[in-house]
Amino acid sequence: AEEYYRNMFSRSVSTWNLRDQHMAETLETLINHLNETNNSAKIVVWAHNSHIGDARATEMGGRGELNIGQLVRERYGEAAVNIGFMTYTGTVTAASDWDEPGQRRRVRTGLHGSYERLMHEVGMPAFLLRFDRKNAAVEQLREPRLERAIGVVYRPSSERMSHYFLASLPNQFDALLHFDETRAVEPLDLIEHWQINEEPETYPFGV
Repeated sequence: AEEYYRNMFSRSVSTWNLRDQHMAETLETLINHLNETNNSAKIVVWAHNSHIGDARATEMGGRGELNIGQLVRERYGEAAVNIGFMTYTGTVTAASDWDEPGQRRRVRTGLHGSYERLMHEVGMPAFLLRFDRKNAAVEQLREPRLERAIGVVYRPSSERMSHYFLASLPNQFDALLHFDETRAVEPLDLIEHWQINEEPETYPFGV
């Protein structure tokens, strides 16, 4: 914690790397603890794609950033499976900025040239893609495309710069679950202003 707060004021990737290294170390400690009584412990880690997908297959890796998906692959090899989630449109619970409360936000449709748009053009409401099989489709998907990441914060007004990055999907994940339209997680205790009425995507040109 001391190292994290010391470095968070510098303009570097060190704080991100510290966070995900800590996640990986915590996971390894948990695995070792469970294996003391059960040598076949299985653990599911639920996190945003930017943490789960192998950073080496994205722009993150080019900036010197790593993540738990990369570290787990390096440590456990084929015993680890990285599964990503993707959506084309719908709603999501996210804040407008850091330290602000989460709100139900409308997700803009995937940009042209993005993986999200490509998955939408398949014409299926939901499907699973496995990248552990060699075929022409998987090989074509290796070409880097734009991919969207929505985390704690979602800024539709600056979405291209704030949320899209280049990635090679089959190198980033072992499998992908695509849901063409998603629905925001609803708080058990609905907080004030969670449900907001955002302008439709065509504003001000549409009605």
